[in-house]
This record gives sequence, structure tokens and C-alpha cells, in this order.
Amino acid sequence: MKPEIIIPSLFALFILTSWVIGTYNKFIKYRNRIEESLNGIDVALKRRANLIPNLVRVIEGYAAHEGTIFQDKTRQLDRLSEPSRLEEEQKISRNIGGLLAVAEAYPDLKASGNFLDLQNKLDEIEGDIQQARNRYNNYISRFNTMVESFPASLIAGKFYFTKQDYLALELATQREMPEVSFTSEKKKNK
Repeated sequence: MKPEIIIPSLFALFILTSWVIGTYNKFIKYRNRIEESLNGIDVALKRRANLIPNLVRVIEGYAAHEGTIFQDKTRQLDRLSEPSRLEEEQKISRNIGGLLAVAEAYPDLKASGNFLDLQNKLDEIEGDIQQARNRYNNYISRFNTMVESFPASLIAGKFYFTKQDYLALELATQREMPEVSFTSEKKKNK
């Protein structure tokens, strides 16, 4: 073959190979960052799960006559390892909102240093969860854009990279406090 044809062909092959390798590595980078950010969410959720029993104990101390409500909430909070973990986390967030609503009925509790400290820690953890979720969804967005964009979609199809789902996890402290009626809860427990 003539050198005039070989050199441009080798150059084009080099450029194409470099692009394929670079694009594949970007997919791997985003997949790893997605996993890393999901682990960050897990860590924050674990911190929240460790804080909740303390919060429940403080509230129980002020609301001993409402003990069955807290026992039910605590049982639900202990089921973090079930298969539908994200659905369970949604329930936990709603239950924490319910616990905080019960605490609203006790002015002495709201003024308690222990309760305020736990509530501040919960707010901090919920902020960490929000940041980790945002980071996760950011990487999902970048990954999905690459999966759907041409010509990166060619590499995605060849190496079986598929679109990922976004994470929509509720945060307990961002929900409005539900109405809590002590008479209806007592009737349910009888």
C-alpha cells in the first residue's frame, strides 16, 4: 500500500480507537460515581436509623401514655433491610414526621435540650441525605445523557449500558407535619 493512504488510515483508526476507549471509560466513571453516591445515601440513612431510637426514647419519656404509637413506629423503623428498601425509607420518613408531630403536642419536650439536640442532628442527617441524593441524581443524569446521545449511544449499546432510574426519596423533615389526634389513636388501640 501507498504511504499516503496508510498514514491517514492509521491516524483515523487511532482517533476512532481513542474515542471508543475514552467514551467507554466515561461510562465506567459515571457508573462508579453512581455506586459511590448510592453508598453515601446508605451511610446517611444508617446514621438516621441509628438516631431514630434515641428520638423515640426522648419522645416516649414525655408521652408515656402514647406508648403503643411509638412501639408501632419503632417496629416499622427496624425493618430497613427488607427488599424494597427505598419504599421502606419513604415509610420511615413519614413516620418520623408523625413522631415530630406528636412532639409538637408537648411544649416541654420541644424545649428539652435532648430533644432539640436530636432534632438538630436529624435535620443535619436529612440534609446529608438530600445532598447525597442530589449527587446520585446528578450522576444518573450525566450517565443517561451519554446513553442516549449519539455517538456515545453506539458504545452504550455495544457494552450494554442502559438508562438508570432517578432516586426520589422523601425526607422526614421536609414534609408538613400531619395532624395528630390522641383520641382517634386511643380508639384504634382499644
